[in-house]
Amino acid sequence: MKTVFRYLTPARTLVLALAYSTLFVISLKLAYELRFDFNIPAEFNERFLNQVLWIVPLKLGLLLTFGQFGGLLSYFRLPDLSRIFFALFIASIGLLIAFYFGDRNQFVPRSVILGDFLFSIIFITGFRMTLRIVRERYMVGQTGSEKKLKRTGIIGAGDAGAQIAADLLAHPRHGMRPVCFLDDDPEKLKRHIHGISVVDKTNGLREAKTKYGLEKVIIAMPSASARVITDIVRQARDLGLEAEMVPSLEQLATGKVKANQIRPVDIQDLLGREQVELETEKIRRMIQGRVVLVTGAGGSIGSELCRQIAQNNPARLLMVEQNEYALFQIENELSEKGYDSISVALIADILDTKRIHAIFNRYQPHLVFHAAAHKHVHLMERQPGEALKNNSVGTEQLANISAQMGVQKFVLISTDKAINPTSVMGASKRLAEIYLQAKQKENGTLTRFMAVRFGNVLGSSGSVVPIFRNQIQKGGPVRVTHPDVTRYFMTIPEAVGLVLQAATQGDGGEIFVLDMGKPIKIVDLARQMIELSGYRPDIDIEIEYIGLRPGEKLFEELQHDTEDHQETEHPRIRRYCSEPSEAVVVREFLRNIEDDILHLDRNGIKEKLKTFIPEYRAFLD
Repeated sequence: MKTVFRYLTPARTLVLALAYSTLFVISLKLAYELRFDFNIPAEFNERFLNQVLWIVPLKLGLLLTFGQFGGLLSYFRLPDLSRIFFALFIASIGLLIAFYFGDRNQFVPRSVILGDFLFSIIFITGFRMTLRIVRERYMVGQTGSEKKLKRTGIIGAGDAGAQIAADLLAHPRHGMRPVCFLDDDPEKLKRHIHGISVVDKTNGLREAKTKYGLEKVIIAMPSASARVITDIVRQARDLGLEAEMVPSLEQLATGKVKANQIRPVDIQDLLGREQVELETEKIRRMIQGRVVLVTGAGGSIGSELCRQIAQNNPARLLMVEQNEYALFQIENELSEKGYDSISVALIADILDTKRIHAIFNRYQPHLVFHAAAHKHVHLMERQPGEALKNNSVGTEQLANISAQMGVQKFVLISTDKAINPTSVMGASKRLAEIYLQAKQKENGTLTRFMAVRFGNVLGSSGSVVPIFRNQIQKGGPVRVTHPDVTRYFMTIPEAVGLVLQAATQGDGGEIFVLDMGKPIKIVDLARQMIELSGYRPDIDIEIEYIGLRPGEKLFEELQHDTEDHQETEHPRIRRYCSEPSEAVVVREFLRNIEDDILHLDRNGIKEKLKTFIPEYRAFLD
């Protein structure tokens, strides 16, 4: 009952009771007038006056019981309509019962009861809808903020578009007023949604801008292709219109956002990535009820691994990270989503074997996803010893502990830069892959070791997208290494989903490579980002070529010459297998280079690494 009376005040209740009472009197009177063709006999006029004195209080009491005095009057939705209907229906049933069991000559005629019921619903609903329309469309102007509302066209008259329009009408604080829908479905044209006209999208935005005075457009098509979005964004930019959009199907499916959460058009919307279909049941069976450990849990890939793993009901999620702030962020995020009972935040360095042993002893993980790594190519070129310690030796030590503790699966997050590497970072990851394959070959190893390679992920820390975005915000120039340099790109959720999918297929010793689509020229990416920001490439924002940095390639490769390609059960995942080295040989090299790190210069370390990975093309100072 607290909810019913929450907003009740004496003054409010009195005003509302008078408004409702007036409408009930009018509805009953109108029902009598229609019953007698607007010529009511004198005896029925007297009967009407007597009946008003108890019928109106009966209806008011039922509306009060159904919460129609305590709610915010100008917020009216289907649940409110259903409550009003049932309140008045019960009142009418009471009147019918009184008619059949009382003195019919002194009571309300049946036809009047029916008419009064219909008119009461119409009048009360109309009253509430009027209050809502006044609030949504006129009260904002009375407060002086009407000028701030941008006239907005919604492209797509489907469910998403209708939801956006309803939200904007109900919440003028968003600063937008929907004035038209644009759609190419002939069945929707010239119709109205929430009182807003649907016009033909095929005629383009120019005509709509002229007719409706558009200042902004919202792309309300979650499943639209990159080509369609790109065309709309370019048209909008040419007409001087702002462009935003609803979340993609991928974002809606994961539950991260709702359809009415409008956001700016992002670069990943224009890159043509297809929706990834995952075998979610297999992933759930692999994770559900198991203890899962993620290293590098605060990083771009590690944190997304934690999010997706948490959604699949693990018995416990161990988040290992040496960066305190990054760990705090992912722990706090999962806690807000209700996963605090299963997630454990553990500050630890993977090179601290005593600490890692203690974690494994205490929690006994079944699955390990190893995402901790030094990944920035140019930094690692100057400090190759750190790349080898963290990426190669760290992986070896973690793999050894996993095997000792009986971990079921160990998945290394690798990179396409490990293929015919030209950088220390890529070579250190390749060395880690070689060790895992050799470890798998060892007798007595029950753990299934595997690696998953993929390219650049959009929006990850230190990646080209946030760097370009920052350069554009500063007014340029946008610095590109070379006009012909290309890279493969994936979204972070897409990459992690496929990592989990690959893990379900691994028997041990495989290197999985994710299908990254078509490579993208970095200069084209830069141009699109400049255009998305409302500028013209090479006119408003300059593109400057600075040359390839040490260790960088013009393009990334997909496989080593010595690797055999095999299909997998998933069309977006390929399996590569090669003859593994002997674990004792790899281990001996790791021990030697671990010692050499202490006294060799960076060129010496690179030369030593090249003796073990002959395809490594080292950049020497």
